[in-house]
Amino acid sequence: MQIKRMFRVWQRHWTVYTKLYKTSFALNFAEPALYLVAMGFGLGAFVQDIHGVPYVKFIAPGIIASSSMFAAVYECTYGTYIRMTFQKTFDAILATPVNLDDLVAGELAWGATKSVIFGITIMIVVALFGLVDSPLIVLAIPFIFLCGLIFAQLSVMFAAIVPGIDSFSYFYTLFMTPLFLFSGIFFPLDSMPRAVSQLALFTPLYHLVAICRAFSSGSLNGAAWSMVWIMVVVVLLAPFPFRLMRRRIIV
Repeated sequence: MQIKRMFRVWQRHWTVYTKLYKTSFALNFAEPALYLVAMGFGLGAFVQDIHGVPYVKFIAPGIIASSSMFAAVYECTYGTYIRMTFQKTFDAILATPVNLDDLVAGELAWGATKSVIFGITIMIVVALFGLVDSPLIVLAIPFIFLCGLIFAQLSVMFAAIVPGIDSFSYFYTLFMTPLFLFSGIFFPLDSMPRAVSQLALFTPLYHLVAICRAFSSGSLNGAAWSMVWIMVVVVLLAPFPFRLMRRRIIV
């Protein structure tokens, strides 16, 4: 794999995105913003402070984390599959000096980039609402990228094994929805059965929420373990998207 060739794949995706970003951006921005308004200001008016933090401030860092997660997942499930199967973009790219490893690396890098784009956007919105207590929140951006890379890896792996595009409904229903609901975004997991809270420790979104919440409050207590966890998992998952995509494309 060469960095220059990987960058060309990333650059191709960036060029396409800058031509179509208005439609994509509006859709990805609207959902987290609605969650913030409906859950934070609507439901939050009836919910007591959580750990001494107003409810809307409690969920705001989680909305940053979840929006960055969904940006990477949408891009590297449906986006990757459509480029690979229907648009034949992969075939066109592989007809150039770019090899399959370069292509997969470019897909992963682009998915992580989309995480950062939408993470920063929601971060700005949350800050404009006055829901961020510390400028340290900007230090969460590298971890948004790394966690976006994890979700890009998982998504490309699934895109490499699904028999058809309809199968992504299993990925979203059985994996993404439980992650979204049980990663500490809307309520502390210590109120859940022990098995649920223990299982959440093995999910990337839980750790990204913890990091965003820590930097948002200006207190890094408990965030160091989550930072290490994310970096380790990025490395552990690294070989699998390449292997599975190679098995899918090279027959």
